[in-house]
Amino acid sequence: MRNTTVLISGASVAGPALAYWLHRYGFDVTVVEQAPALRAGGQAIDFTGDTHMTVLERMGILDDLRARQTGKTDMVIVDAEGGETARISGDFTGGDLEILRGDLAEVMYKRTAAECRYLFGDTVTAMTETADGVHVEFAHAPARTFDLVFGCDGIHSRVRALAFGPEADFVQHRGYYYCIAGASHWESDGASARERAVSYAHNVPGRLAVSGGSKAGQMYLFSSPKLEYDRGNLDAQRRIVAEKFADVGWEVPAMLAGLPELEGFYLDSISKVTMKTFVKGRVALLGDAGYGNTLAGFGTGLAVVGAYVLAGELATAGGDYAVAFARYEEMMKRYCKLADTAHPGRFLAPRTAPGLRVRNWFLGSRLFDLMIKMTERSKNDIELRNYPEIVGV
Repeated sequence: MRNTTVLISGASVAGPALAYWLHRYGFDVTVVEQAPALRAGGQAIDFTGDTHMTVLERMGILDDLRARQTGKTDMVIVDAEGGETARISGDFTGGDLEILRGDLAEVMYKRTAAECRYLFGDTVTAMTETADGVHVEFAHAPARTFDLVFGCDGIHSRVRALAFGPEADFVQHRGYYYCIAGASHWESDGASARERAVSYAHNVPGRLAVSGGSKAGQMYLFSSPKLEYDRGNLDAQRRIVAEKFADVGWEVPAMLAGLPELEGFYLDSISKVTMKTFVKGRVALLGDAGYGNTLAGFGTGLAVVGAYVLAGELATAGGDYAVAFARYEEMMKRYCKLADTAHPGRFLAPRTAPGLRVRNWFLGSRLFDLMIKMTERSKNDIELRNYPEIVGV
């Protein structure tokens, strides 16, 4: 086995998933994460179909995830008086298995923490590729040379910026922003009680406000050109949301009043990563860093399946990254095709009143059922290889 010392940037979902498989195949794994500790809570994410379930089962975590799963929450869209105008089934939004992102990260972290090095509260500041590896400098840890580096650090990937170029070259703003606040907490009181829960949402043209449910305590989505704001100033970001929804009725005034008290506030653009290639030399991107499409419903599944494929191809190729990366990219580019076309902003918050009426009609039509079936098929549109069991180097 060649090229066995690897650095993974990011410890949310893609990073620990890749760490699990690489260690299993005999690689020496270091994971660097900018956050000071594992991020708890977060919005709920989901897995759908045999492909996702097979990968989770092969990781040995499927039963653990099922024990922590949230309910399949219907989203009831209401008018200003609270009357139902449309409904999005929890079977669509929650998939076959839904779990809080933080719970998923914790399960995978526990499977890798004893065998892999985790550097929390640190980040990559520079990378230089040589004939023998990638020399990496960190904000705090001593510099070190790794055989391979993997960017699993999201849409705003630091590794992508250092290895491929500025974010503006690859990340396309799609005309919308979203905000989540207050992770949902589910008690283990039986599936029937959880499945009765619903979230309520109210639309006006170009804006959506959601209260309750498994995705987050509150969620906002709004149409906007690209905004300039300090990503570290949460108070300023809360003011942006408050200003955008100041004239929206229904329960929104009360929601905004409670927004400062909610933990886990996050505001970001709905963006899509578009890259001709997500491998370069000894560096490869995984998940949102290479093929993200915010809120499209594919991201977590793509990351977990991508980790399985990337590590498996490296093991099969004996660490020959040129061969493995080419095969990984070929398989994942095909698998990402439908995810690349989804536009959640326009679907969730059409910009016109006629657009809202058409969307509501569509949700109750057979066309929506057909879209669900196409989406489910796309999430299984990859042939999973049975990679060899390789332990040790």
